[in-house]
Amino acid sequence: MRKIQFFDTTLRDGEQTPGVNFNTKEKVQIALQLEKWGVDVIEAGFPIASPGDFEAVQAIAQAIKKMTVTGLARCQKKDIDRAYEALKDAVDPQIHVFLATSEIHMQYKLKMTREEVLGSISEHVRYARSLFEKVQFSPEDASRTEKDFLLEAVQTAIDAGATIINIPDTVGYSSPSEYGQLFKFLIENSHSEHEIIFSSHCHDDLGMATANALAAIENGANRVEGTVNGIGERAGNTALEEVALALAIRKDFYPCESKIVLNEAKRTSELVSHLSGIPVPKNKAIVGDNAYAHESGIHQDGVLKNPETYEIITPTLVGVKQNSLPLGKLSGRHAFTSKLEELGYQLSEEESLEAFKRFKALADKKKQITDKDLLALLADQYREETEKYKLANVQVHYSSTGYQGAIISITDEKNETKVASQIGSGSIQAIYNTIDELFQQTPELTDYEIQALTGGEDAQAEVHVTLLDQETNNEFRGIGVDFDVLQASAKAYVQASNHLKQAKESI
Repeated sequence: MRKIQFFDTTLRDGEQTPGVNFNTKEKVQIALQLEKWGVDVIEAGFPIASPGDFEAVQAIAQAIKKMTVTGLARCQKKDIDRAYEALKDAVDPQIHVFLATSEIHMQYKLKMTREEVLGSISEHVRYARSLFEKVQFSPEDASRTEKDFLLEAVQTAIDAGATIINIPDTVGYSSPSEYGQLFKFLIENSHSEHEIIFSSHCHDDLGMATANALAAIENGANRVEGTVNGIGERAGNTALEEVALALAIRKDFYPCESKIVLNEAKRTSELVSHLSGIPVPKNKAIVGDNAYAHESGIHQDGVLKNPETYEIITPTLVGVKQNSLPLGKLSGRHAFTSKLEELGYQLSEEESLEAFKRFKALADKKKQITDKDLLALLADQYREETEKYKLANVQVHYSSTGYQGAIISITDEKNETKVASQIGSGSIQAIYNTIDELFQQTPELTDYEIQALTGGEDAQAEVHVTLLDQETNNEFRGIGVDFDVLQASAKAYVQASNHLKQAKESI
């Protein structure tokens, strides 16, 4: 049976989602969970992009024991050298080199002729191969590249030593039959003395990323690239959990197998959702909360008689627990630590002590602590460690008529406190006007979303906000969790404001 490799780019392409910015600790934590999920290759980042990216790729290379770790590089020697430095400690390093090949990219972005592009591919893939045994080449915007020239570019990369050829549908332009046929054409017409792995990389601009990835597999691709929950720039990338389940459920149609541990899918999805600040839509395939919910009476009757009447995937297959064992205020440190390990977290002694202290404080307010509560608690702890300014206190004056008032205090890394007060048409507006004054900023609030983290009257509120910096047109996300909606809203806004301020200070 064919083996399909899974290549995860959540930490590189996924991080290009507007407003998403993982810190190094969060990236390592996600990488460790991806390894547990069974991913073959992780694209840890773009080492030359920034010192932070380099540090994260290096940290992941040192932490990972089973997966191949790769870094992205343009067809430039400085990029390749930087990737080599970041990945040299990896158990199994790989480099991913790319150069655009479509006419529109060559003419307007690269300002290079076809001959210059082929020359650059040959030179830089050859140089990358001198440093790495595994070299992946991607002709960017392949799906809009003239077929014969694409084949020439692919063959040039193979001749220069590429071991993996990735065919990216960079702008989500292709259709399944068209994309599948492109793989068939390239595989049949390229030649090599060594084995070449062909890989798909699809974007979801037309809603066909998963279908395109499966079409590539049907036509000979043995590697699929994508992200957890399908996050990524614009409409996102292929959702890896969707491909994994499609291959598992439809083995009759796809005679393939992978190393993906299916019952880690939900846990992986929730971890990425909490650390990225992007909620998973309830109707999201495979990992959405409604994926196994049945509202229709006819459906409910059928499922009660036999779940297979309307469920092609059992909830437990992807790690959705029917009966969980929540922790409570009487739970000890050992039970708490065991639960964290089950959720995929590997904390230092100091981090574990801090998390346990937060857990006990939460358990005093909430009768039972669920997995979702713990994931939110840990994500909150990770974020606070990197935030320069922290929310100290929120005081709101409410009136059923007229304006509302808020007094907010924040502390900085020197533990100095700043206080401000403002009014607004509602309590949230008053809080946000006050935080804007504290941060000396005037962003546009483009998104505010609130949802209950769990069921029940003691459920915590989870608030997501997106701020638009009108000067740079960049978006910054924040997430806040608390029993009190106003407190959660303030936490989310402070977190997004931290990201905005840090971005401004780095310019």
